[in-house]
Amino acid sequence: MKLSNAALNDLPEGVIGPRYDRATLTPGIVHIGLGNFHRAHQAWYLHRLFGMGLNHDWAIIGAGVRPADAAQRDRLLAQDCLTTLIELRPDGKSAEVTGSMIDFVPVADGNGPLIAQMADPAIRIVALTVTESGYFIDPVTGGFDADHPDIRHDAAHPDTPRTAFGAMVAALKLRRDRGTGPFTGQSCDNLQGNGHVLRQTVVSLARLSDPDLADWIDAACSFPNAMVDCIVPATGPKELALVREFGIDDAAPVTHENFRQWVIEDDFCAGRPDWDKAGATFTADVHPFETMKIRVLNGGHQAISNPGEVLGVDTIAGCMAHPRIGAFFRRLAHDEIAPHLLPVPGMPAAEYIDLIATRFSNPAIVDTTRRVAFDGLGRHTGFILPTIQEALAADAPLDGLALVEAAWARMCAGTREDGSTIDPNDPAWDRLAPVALAARDDPAAWLAQRHVYGDLAAQPRFADAFVAALTTIWRDGMDAALAAYLAR
Repeated sequence: MKLSNAALNDLPEGVIGPRYDRATLTPGIVHIGLGNFHRAHQAWYLHRLFGMGLNHDWAIIGAGVRPADAAQRDRLLAQDCLTTLIELRPDGKSAEVTGSMIDFVPVADGNGPLIAQMADPAIRIVALTVTESGYFIDPVTGGFDADHPDIRHDAAHPDTPRTAFGAMVAALKLRRDRGTGPFTGQSCDNLQGNGHVLRQTVVSLARLSDPDLADWIDAACSFPNAMVDCIVPATGPKELALVREFGIDDAAPVTHENFRQWVIEDDFCAGRPDWDKAGATFTADVHPFETMKIRVLNGGHQAISNPGEVLGVDTIAGCMAHPRIGAFFRRLAHDEIAPHLLPVPGMPAAEYIDLIATRFSNPAIVDTTRRVAFDGLGRHTGFILPTIQEALAADAPLDGLALVEAAWARMCAGTREDGSTIDPNDPAWDRLAPVALAARDDPAAWLAQRHVYGDLAAQPRFADAFVAALTTIWRDGMDAALAAYLAR
């Protein structure tokens, strides 16, 4: 059955469809970055609200700024912006068709259609999932990277920007000048203080071309912090075959685990949907939740995917089943990550680690080590290095954290221990790979990357542990390095 509005009354048996009239929905949100995570997470919460008869004036209009977004637009418009979500549980699977997205803005040079849509008074939230490395952050200082070529272009050509943030600035200028008022900027990416980061990027970019506009945005707009959580694999041939098993022809299905969490700072300058009625949590302080999730789940993903790639383990569940990779995650999380977490109401760190280990181990989720290991530069700097810095300040154990960094350096050398090639898997791969190869004979060369580690190379306790770990990996193998750590 070809997925479309016309087919919703004839969905295959057992597949749940929208329990609301999509023709009555009107837009309230523009979401930039219509990948799998957004459609399995934020869009799902809204879909559930619509099914309760609530918030029908908050439908999503999709958007993107990359060439790949144009292809996604074509796929989704061809099926009326519907998505089949397939929940993969350890004991089975189920499918539902969601309909909270109603249109997709044309992807165009200069982003004119996107700017016009965000300037529409009906739009009260502009949300983004653009990956952790997409916010133009200096990885060492955490400040705004004003020297990036795309940022320099947007500062010089604010009416025809290349970036999503430049488009937001241009739309906000129109809204200010027309008296329409601000919108809320909502980051849905895995960043510590993602709302603060989004504010920094948007306001800093605006200040390069229009300081008065920057001041208005900073004062009028809100940028709530949020913690988002759901494991969502990439879609490939296996997922496309799986949706056909349910009797549906969907060009962009999404598989996901049977777990979701969304903790949101309640700071919306132009109103918001009642996401809490669909299971989200509103709070005045997201920080403890996001610290726990980012350091245990996202940091844990890096801790197991890098050794997994080197050892040729294809999936995250396979990594957890590996006798030393799975044990390494648990030991690292309990001994070297948990001591630096803030208390989270109702969720002790040990219980959270057990929950994450269970989710990682779900064999129904075919989440590849390659997907999880992607963009190590953005993810290690955001998910691992802050814990190392806190461990140094507290004189706490960090040998396992140093081993995580050594495993990343070994992976970036581009070969597995069986001799097979690890294809480039980082936007900065061309910069990282030569250093990783040099670090085989001179491990300190990896830490000398100041754009990654800053002055961590000058911290003997961390530097010595890193050099020892990488030396062991190259001399004796990854498995031996993990075993040595576990034997301590």
